[in-house]
Amino acid sequence: MHENPNRANEAYGWHFQYLTVIGLALSTLTFAVALLADLTLSARLFLVKNLLSICSAPMEVLISVLYWSLRMIDERLVVPDWAYIPMHADIGFHAVPSIVLLIDLLFLSPPWTISILPALGLSSTIAFGYWIWIERCYKYNGWYPYPIFEQVPFEGRVGLFVMSAIVMALSTATLKWLYGRVNGFGTASKPRSRPGALKQNGASKQNGGL
Repeated sequence: MHENPNRANEAYGWHFQYLTVIGLALSTLTFAVALLADLTLSARLFLVKNLLSICSAPMEVLISVLYWSLRMIDERLVVPDWAYIPMHADIGFHAVPSIVLLIDLLFLSPPWTISILPALGLSSTIAFGYWIWIERCYKYNGWYPYPIFEQVPFEGRVGLFVMSAIVMALSTATLKWLYGRVNGFGTASKPRSRPGALKQNGASKQNGGL
């Protein structure tokens, strides 16, 4: 973003006007906490990382789905005429984070316990919080970060954010279901062994098999 001059560099809100950049920041924070948890073996940090993952993973899935869907319809809906995004950066911004977070969720994390209603509440809070934020940025800058916001009326923007909240909630439910299919949780199949299960079983035998 710095190598290719653009008006967001000096604008109110900087690059954090873009949901993509907000998602990247949250994903980076998630993995930074995960790294500290791995290094320190802190249960509290693992808990914080897993809580962050509940936000960052569905958000990155939402970003990937919306961006690539709209880009296939018309690139000008998500990429302004003055912007240039090299393909490697485009994939890095809009695909890699969701893929990496998906791998982390499916193979390196405990199962999520969040249900659909709290997921919808969380996604709605994020979606409408972002809406308020970009409207504030528009007040100072006079332009929206994504061209599609300029091409639809107020009612259209409301519809976009409502749809985004629903898609993010559904992605949370889908990721939870997919975790169950891969790891055996929440399905009829027998759960697979999890890290630490052998140690727990050994301790149970020592205590009389309770």
